[in-house]
Amino acid sequence: MSQSHSNVHNKHESHGSLKSYTIGFVLSIILTIIPLVVVMNHMMGKTGTLVLILIMAILQFVVQLFFFMHIREGENSRWNVMALLLGLVILITVVGGSIWIMTYNQVAH
Repeated sequence: MSQSHSNVHNKHESHGSLKSYTIGFVLSIILTIIPLVVVMNHMMGKTGTLVLILIMAILQFVVQLFFFMHIREGENSRWNVMALLLGLVILITVVGGSIWIMTYNQVAH
């Protein structure tokens, strides 16, 4: 009985520590405030602001995955990261290819 209690306790510990959650929370707040300040104070042009928002959104996604979704933890952590990277490569290829085709399609002109 004590062994099953210890297994349950170990599973809860692998979910993350208060330090990990705090770091993730602070990074999320910072990554939210940066584009907010830039937009509210008109610190960049339209294109620069859009690029900054997209970069901050991607970084926010990474912070969420690693600090709150615990993608690096567990038995299959390496496979989880590799599957995520493969999914991102496929996503970028499909979206980039679609934009390429829509931009340079000579039949539509």
